[in-house]
Amino acid sequence: MKRAPLILLFAAAFVFQVRPAPQTASIKDYRGKEFPTNVRPKRIISLAPNITEILFNLGAENEVVGVTRYCDYPPEAAAKTKIGGFLDPDIERIRGAAPDLVIAFRGNPLEIIERLDALGLLVFVLDIGYRLEDIPPLVRSIGAVIGRTDEAAALVRGLEEKSGRVAAALADLAFRPRVFLKLQGEGLWTCGRESYFTDLIAKAGGTSVTAGIEKNWLEYGPERLLGDAPDVIVVLARSDEDFARTRAWLRGRPGLREMAAVRGDRILKLEENAASRFGPRLFDSLEELARLLHPERFSTVR
Repeated sequence: MKRAPLILLFAAAFVFQVRPAPQTASIKDYRGKEFPTNVRPKRIISLAPNITEILFNLGAENEVVGVTRYCDYPPEAAAKTKIGGFLDPDIERIRGAAPDLVIAFRGNPLEIIERLDALGLLVFVLDIGYRLEDIPPLVRSIGAVIGRTDEAAALVRGLEEKSGRVAAALADLAFRPRVFLKLQGEGLWTCGRESYFTDLIAKAGGTSVTAGIEKNWLEYGPERLLGDAPDVIVVLARSDEDFARTRAWLRGRPGLREMAAVRGDRILKLEENAASRFGPRLFDSLEELARLLHPERFSTVR
């Protein structure tokens, strides 16, 4: 039986609605629990790869004492103590790390979060989001709960500047290619309307052919894809070798190899590790995808 690609486990978005006014000294997590914003935790555990990346971006790498086995960026994160996965974190390892704060998200098992609560640990839970605009609030909320609001504000400014540059370069587009986004490997796993990839494609100047499907992730049928006739196929790949294998699979699959996008080799690679994490690097993926879809708009802009 075919298994869904690993990316489906952790490509979900994590966003929290920041409620308090600037003078407020507390912030509420997804569950409504209040956390102080005027303290800086000394020992933090992250239960998701994108949370880990944001913590490092905010300069809290020395305070991070535990991460999941999937937290591989930045490279320094790989050296941190592993506390299991985001679906199967090890309670004893987490408790043994004596954290001041555990940052989780709604995709972590509820029973794990409740057990951490029962141990008296502070667990800040983030909600799920679906658009690039949800990332700045995510950064701000993490910055607030770890006492790094200034760093978070600076990071958000940089992200918004990147987004603004792409939007300016793509202003008044006359043509938006129809895009099918394919996850790495065999099979036609892709994203639906509820995935942030649909928003990413739109902001990069394309139109996802699966944008009307009310799902986050799904395996598409070859016949349906043939009927959609996308202008471009974008493949999420971790390496040139992985991309080459997927492109060869598309070219060798009966039916798919007759598609105009395949025959015309309009198969593009988008770096998977950055694009599959709902965090700051997704704005780099936005620019990368925009350049792939509309190179003429970026010929003189770097």
